[in-house]
Amino acid sequence: MTARDAADNEPFVSELLFTDGMPAMDDEVGYRGAVAARAAGITYRQLDYWARTELVQPTVRGASGSGSQRLYGFRDILVLKLVKRLLDTGISLQQIRTAVDQLRAAGIRDLAGTTLMSDGASVYLCTSNDEVIDLVSRGQGVFGIAVGKVLREVETELVAFEAQAPETMDELSARRAARTA
Repeated sequence: MTARDAADNEPFVSELLFTDGMPAMDDEVGYRGAVAARAAGITYRQLDYWARTELVQPTVRGASGSGSQRLYGFRDILVLKLVKRLLDTGISLQQIRTAVDQLRAAGIRDLAGTTLMSDGASVYLCTSNDEVIDLVSRGQGVFGIAVGKVLREVETELVAFEAQAPETMDELSARRAARTA
């Protein structure tokens, strides 16, 4: 059984990844695709592609047909931002997909204390300082991404988006709001 098969048999595996060290958020809170994409620093087209190819799927609500809105949770947006960071460093989408599958299979519970390291070709999951030091001492680690730092960035960005939400209402939402007022 591959890691992907194991993940397919457990529908909420991605929820298990991010339980400790995360901001307490209501499981029903979801962010629309446009907000999730902006917070992660990606285009809506990337977001849609990654959802359709099952790299990062929304856990609050998936698309259920034409015109339906996907809703992404905080944890989903964190993974989106991590994927973006790995892409920016030159890691192939295939290697990133493998890394995301490994994260799901490992069931990491404290991503705030996790570092993703790479040698430019592969991605390594380090859950302690000793693992980071061991990887670097073997000459394999070229760069690392401290997940806790990315977590705080996503949290800050989402708070900023929420604070700006009334001012950045799109035209259709403004018309609906005017009709109900």
